[in-house]
Amino acid sequence: MLPCHLHEFPRDTTVARPAIFSRNRIANAHWWFIAAVLAIALPARGHSIASAADPSSTPPHRLERFEFSQPEMGVNFKIVLYAPDEATATKAARAAFQKMGELNAILSDYDPNSELSRLSDTAGSGRWVTVSEPLWHVLQHSQQFWQESEGAFDVTVGQAVGLWRIARRAKRLPPPDDLQAARATIGFQHMEFNRAEHSVRLNVKGTRLDLGGIAKGYAADEALRAIRQQGWSRALVDGGGDISLGDAPPDKTGWRIGVAPLDVQAAPSQFLTLSNCAVATSGDAFQALTIQGKRYSHILDPKTGIGLTNHSSVTVIAADGLAADALASSVSVLGPEHGRALVDRWPHAAALIVRQEGDRVVTYSSKRWPASPPEPMPR
Repeated sequence: MLPCHLHEFPRDTTVARPAIFSRNRIANAHWWFIAAVLAIALPARGHSIASAADPSSTPPHRLERFEFSQPEMGVNFKIVLYAPDEATATKAARAAFQKMGELNAILSDYDPNSELSRLSDTAGSGRWVTVSEPLWHVLQHSQQFWQESEGAFDVTVGQAVGLWRIARRAKRLPPPDDLQAARATIGFQHMEFNRAEHSVRLNVKGTRLDLGGIAKGYAADEALRAIRQQGWSRALVDGGGDISLGDAPPDKTGWRIGVAPLDVQAAPSQFLTLSNCAVATSGDAFQALTIQGKRYSHILDPKTGIGLTNHSSVTVIAADGLAADALASSVSVLGPEHGRALVDRWPHAAALIVRQEGDRVVTYSSKRWPASPPEPMPR
């Protein structure tokens, strides 16, 4: 993906009231939905439909907007794309969903038969395992984020994540002995790579890999790539808050993205106009656990194996979904000071951090975060 520009954003104050649509084809004047803590406001289009043998020859004013959704990787993925007719749009969306299904079979930690799970099963055996190109790609980038975040991002945290999934259902903290045993399996430094063979070895018995902080962003990128390969570049893929953006909708400078405040029930507090980049949000709005009056996030600190206790939301803009997803996860663990420093070092990235601090909601932003003031919501 091309890096998006973060300094100047066109402003468009027209926002419709919330609405939910289950149809695949959208012809209403305006709409927006909230995914995680992001809201996407898309422009209206109602031009006549025309087919074209060569996608590049189709004038923008002959394109119509279509929406598709399907459960993938544990969330409801949404696709919005502009195409000349429904059959063409459906073909492109089908290719994107097929790609996501293929990636789920590789990257899922829920599926015991996935390639990732089979790799985790070899931990401590001394075996080298040759992995597929997608898994190799994600693990290599995971290593980079682990290094850059000084351990705040670590995909070897899977065993501790499993304990916290049980804790959320049981509404009690994991047993101390189990948590201590899980912590002993965490550490990216215990994963080895053979670059010549594209093989991986996990050296600590019991290590489980969890790509929840990076896989959906990567899948959104690959789904958008599949749509482009069908000849259509004006598209958006949203994986539950991990959003990859293609070229702008017809006659627009970009996709209009609303960034919601810490309270996900509230309306978006800021709007951005973006294209050819990605946005991701990491937060505990939907999966927090409260025990004896203390709030724990489903996002774990790899150094402790314990859920974060800061009520926060982190929104990151980056050149691609993989980076946006991993950076949002990293910043959530690092906190405002170190998190902003990480984002400022990363090319073409910017972040907005919203945290509950005592009885106040405090907002922090990185150096490249758009400086324009929040847009007023319509009355």
